[in-house]
Amino acid sequence: MTTYIPSITLPSFIFEQPAVSVLLPVVCGAGIGYSTRPDYNKSTFRTLKQPPLHPPAWVFGPVWTALYATMGYTAYRAWSIGTTSLNPETVALTKQGATLYTIQLGLNLIWMPLFFGLGRNIEATVDVVALVGVTGYMTYIWSQVDPTCGWLLAPYLGWLGFATYLSAGCGYLNNWNFSTAKGEKGE
Repeated sequence: MTTYIPSITLPSFIFEQPAVSVLLPVVCGAGIGYSTRPDYNKSTFRTLKQPPLHPPAWVFGPVWTALYATMGYTAYRAWSIGTTSLNPETVALTKQGATLYTIQLGLNLIWMPLFFGLGRNIEATVDVVALVGVTGYMTYIWSQVDPTCGWLLAPYLGWLGFATYLSAGCGYLNNWNFSTAKGEKGE
């Protein structure tokens, strides 16, 4: 069981300020997306064998932006409700959730560089599986602080499940080797 670990948890001012809380994952997610060369990613994505039901590449940006904003708002909401509680157990759960939030944000942000930037699809799939686990546990913890937080994170968990399917399916269909796709494009 994870507990509150201040040394690896984002500073409290991030959770206390709604704009900072919402913008941090949105800006970090967009920054990672742009730093891993989106045009190259789209061309690589098109050359890979895809599992059934894969969406077009243009869907990912808007979906992730909405999920990042909701994730940030949920962090703010859980923190503002939980840390002002008179129940010490609720305060402890809130802080534990903040540690889990920090871990899941890190796992989330390293997926794209692993998958596209480094072509490490096995590691990216392991990352997204770990991300689902940590996010599921965080959702459970924060839903005890405020049930609305659990519901706000439900679409994110659903999308992560779908992302796991896409990551594993793409890896499997391409024999866990993306170098062939890169070679086809002359990269």
